[in-house]
Amino acid sequence: MHSDIHVLIHAYRAAELHHEAAAFRPADRPMLRQRMGWTMIELGLRLAQPGPLPARAARTA
Repeated sequence: MHSDIHVLIHAYRAAELHHEAAAFRPADRPMLRQRMGWTMIELGLRLAQPGPLPARAARTA
């Protein structure tokens, strides 16, 4: 097979797959990658905040 033909067939198949993937993806919901990214950012911000100060133990004399 000629290399130019192979490249054209590959490009055509890639375009078909991209078209099928775009039709399968729901447009009204945010993508999973974006939701996961924001969830990870929120979790990181919560972990970065200092926690409550530890209570002091009662001292006995």
